[in-house]
Amino acid sequence: MSAEFIKVENLHYSYRNYYDEKAPEKEVLKGISLSIKKGEFLAVLGHNGSGKSTLAKHFNAILTPTSGRVTVNGIDTADGERLFDLRRQVGMVFQNPDNQIVSSIVEEDVAFALENLGVEPAEMRIRIDEALKAVDMCEYRLHSPSQLSGGQKQRVAIAGIIAMRPECIVLDEPVAMLDPKGRKEVMRIIRRLNREFGVTIVLITHYMDDAAQCDRVVVLNGGQILLDGSPRNVFSNVEKLKQIGLVHLLRRKGIELDKHIISEDDCVDALERIIPSGKVNAAQKPAKDIQKKDVKPIVSCKGLTYTYSPSTPFEKIAVNSIDLEIDEGKIIGVMGHTGSGKSTLIQHFNGLLKPTQGRILIDGKDIWAKENKKNIRSIRFKVGLVFQYPEYQLFEETVFKDIAFGPRNMGLSKDEIKKRVLETAASLGLSAEILEQSPFDLSGGQKRRVAIAGVMAMQPQVLILDEPTAGLDPKGRDMLLEQIKLYHEKTGNTVLLVSHSMEDLAKISDKILVMNKSKVFCYDETVNVFSRSEEIIKMGLDVPQITHVFNKLRERGIDFGKEVFTVEYAKNLILRNRKIIS
Repeated sequence: MSAEFIKVENLHYSYRNYYDEKAPEKEVLKGISLSIKKGEFLAVLGHNGSGKSTLAKHFNAILTPTSGRVTVNGIDTADGERLFDLRRQVGMVFQNPDNQIVSSIVEEDVAFALENLGVEPAEMRIRIDEALKAVDMCEYRLHSPSQLSGGQKQRVAIAGIIAMRPECIVLDEPVAMLDPKGRKEVMRIIRRLNREFGVTIVLITHYMDDAAQCDRVVVLNGGQILLDGSPRNVFSNVEKLKQIGLVHLLRRKGIELDKHIISEDDCVDALERIIPSGKVNAAQKPAKDIQKKDVKPIVSCKGLTYTYSPSTPFEKIAVNSIDLEIDEGKIIGVMGHTGSGKSTLIQHFNGLLKPTQGRILIDGKDIWAKENKKNIRSIRFKVGLVFQYPEYQLFEETVFKDIAFGPRNMGLSKDEIKKRVLETAASLGLSAEILEQSPFDLSGGQKRRVAIAGVMAMQPQVLILDEPTAGLDPKGRDMLLEQIKLYHEKTGNTVLLVSHSMEDLAKISDKILVMNKSKVFCYDETVNVFSRSEEIIKMGLDVPQITHVFNKLRERGIDFGKEVFTVEYAKNLILRNRKIIS
């Protein structure tokens, strides 16, 4: 890694307001200078709106500098006559795969760029096969991308770039929608491309453990570089990063730990030194206070089956014979591997999909019964759904109007609408300035918060959130989860949280529904679900990272049991046992 591949010199970039030409431009990048070596594996971190995606789009000239200069392998990205040469060398995977999927058949989509590059048919077939195998999508090669889950679409998008064999791949949150197994597989593929084939990788991510595998980490803040260095050096700068994890919490309690802890094994080694085996005082299970009194189900599934493209070669059973009762007033986590049927299941709860077989009951009423069909609109006021990709439900001129759309259709007064919009926006960290902007001028994470605000402002009896924290920075994730808890406490309404983040589900769920291959694997209290870690991992899912740490401690003779799945609970165990042995 000696030759310079990408050079950024005093880069400034400002977005224009196309809805109001008199409005001042918004400066997003403010004098960034950066050099990326050929064959380097670089991670770019930063909060939502810090400029990560904007910077990435300069690397293959989707955007060109307002001022300053970006060169890629000696090519000035502002040179329009060299665009073809530039984009042969730099491939990009976007946050939302729908932004780059163009064909109606998966393998044709992977072939699209190769056809434009003039690759010979025989070579093209080899590359398509290799790329689909690399992302485990061979069996879907003849499917339509529109029939795939969000995570499966992301794999197709990555395969299309891999097949090009560019010298550099820029990936903007490539694993945000993938299940834990898929995320590990994609990271393994990316590392292999970097290490075995010398491909330069620029990875934009909010996952600190993914960033820890890179050669170098750059942290953006407010459109400028805050930190730049090796993962160990960057992650040891706790004051600037403000990481909140077990190690940081213990340090705040006066326990001295190595400042260069960045991996699970590092953490296990450090904890083993402060808690010798044989002196463990395990507490009771960290179960939630789930009352055993009778609670009526708010949502019920009776033999629910849904088939995509029935009686065609693409027929696929997405959910199969589901019997389920969702208790009123609970926070229910929903997890499952990519393509397990999670999104299909929840889209039945507000009538977006109609069962192929079986029934859906809301408040005890079959929503598709003849006498209720005309009232399906009222069901959507009772059951609010935030999609995986927020762009699908944003459409108004301003953020304020978008959030107000649902409450306005409920017939609320202007004062009540304004009150709900302002309160919900503020609780989700959306400033007054953002309320006047177009939702399409926002970052991916900001769009997600706007979409959630629009549904929360309606205060539905059942709030369904499909991957709500995907694409959010750690601070944004914590703030959103806290707001979900506050919403639940304030209204007493039911919340369904679909997520691939085991940490998110562990923090707030009363119960967890686990989907596997179109069926319900289990539906139980959170502590009981995560206690079955071996079974969960075997089906391609995972348990919270803190559970992995304590499982490894147990292997070393320090047994706290199998019920450790939140950082707060782990901290209390460590502090209790630290006091015993000191």
